[in-house]
Amino acid sequence: MKNIRNCKKYRYILQLVFFLFFALGNLNAQKLTKQEALRLALENNFGILIATNNIEIAKNNKNILNSGYLPSLALSAGANYQSTSSNTSFPGVLQEFVPEGTTDTIIRPRPDIEILGAETQRYNAGLNLNYTLFDGLGRFYNYKRLKEQYNLTELQARETIENTVLQLFSVYYEIARLSENVDILEQTLRISKERVSRANYQFEYGQNTKLNVLNAEVDVANDSINLLNTRQQLINTKRDLNILLVNELEDQFSVDTTVSFISKLEVDGFLETSVENNVTLLQNKTNIRISDYDIKVSKSGYLPTIGLTGSYGWNENRNPPSAFFPGNIADTYTLAAGVTLSWNLFDGGGTITRVKNAKIALDNQELVQAQVEQQVKRDIANALGNYENRLSIYDIQQQNVLTNQNNFDRSRERFKLGQITSIEFRQAQINLINAQTNKNLAKYDAKLAELQLLQLTGQLLNVEF
Repeated sequence: MKNIRNCKKYRYILQLVFFLFFALGNLNAQKLTKQEALRLALENNFGILIATNNIEIAKNNKNILNSGYLPSLALSAGANYQSTSSNTSFPGVLQEFVPEGTTDTIIRPRPDIEILGAETQRYNAGLNLNYTLFDGLGRFYNYKRLKEQYNLTELQARETIENTVLQLFSVYYEIARLSENVDILEQTLRISKERVSRANYQFEYGQNTKLNVLNAEVDVANDSINLLNTRQQLINTKRDLNILLVNELEDQFSVDTTVSFISKLEVDGFLETSVENNVTLLQNKTNIRISDYDIKVSKSGYLPTIGLTGSYGWNENRNPPSAFFPGNIADTYTLAAGVTLSWNLFDGGGTITRVKNAKIALDNQELVQAQVEQQVKRDIANALGNYENRLSIYDIQQQNVLTNQNNFDRSRERFKLGQITSIEFRQAQINLINAQTNKNLAKYDAKLAELQLLQLTGQLLNVEF
């Protein structure tokens, strides 16, 4: 009864596996080439897009519009309105008055003068020009500093792109490895199912026991489970790649499993120019130039500032009549120009402190450069050693596959003739599976080691994938 239950369990697992294989086999997976994956990453990856925007910001900052070399021109205008009512009295003041129709003169107090709603209007407009002729060369070196900052931002963007490309192909080649492993496990499962059929056939004719049938079914179940797990890993890894490419998570595709390696001559050429092309060293060299400009900008505080000013103005006043004066309208036009000079002879030691600190910052940057250069040389040496070692392992694994394939073919023939047991045949099968999967792992490990070496030598973006 126990054997019957085991058989039913294995048959259920097989049915489930066959259903999944049928469903997955009907997926219309488009092939995603390395070049297409790289193009999608460069166009859509969020990190690369952010780095590109940072370049645009740095480009705007280094523009002549942000240099301080252009004058400033300001327009000002204004209008005021005032309505006033007044009453002017003259206490104790008498005046002569001749009533109409008479010739008699009458002396009476002078009447009050009342003015209601007297309107006063004032208008003005002006243009003011300011231009710095000389500021101690501060803006000159600051402008150069902004250009170096732009170069630094470009290098930072390049580093982001290199890291993204390396991450992209790490995932891409992992998909390729799992895809090849799936093919290996599918072939293994087919062979194991053939073994089950053969065991059942032999059992029916009394050539072996039920135990051999059960052992074969157990191996089929194990191979099926391994295949299911590998397929799931493949699906998960494809989702990881879709994240990098900003695709829909469930987009289906296949990848190119061919791998080619660059020649040793090319590697030697890249190593010779690695110090000039490594992005980390280039960033530090740019930081040194920026620090040098910081010193020169700080020193500009020792020198005077000469500026040019100019203005053109118009004013109009509309005054109402008052108790003593008639109303009037006055227009004024003003044109002025001048030169200003300011020289901060002593600012409390602020400029001296800034210059000293800028020099220390430059010294620190040079120390960082020396430290990073040592580290980069070490990383390149390690990467080269890893690359050569993994290439050697890959060569060994290729030969190991040939040996195990030959051993499996011979074992398969001997198993059919009944010259070896099912356990010995299964061991030969497992050895072949391990050799094939290890060869795949060695192949893609060597390729990733090559990409890491190319990144350190500054050539990752200059080669064909």
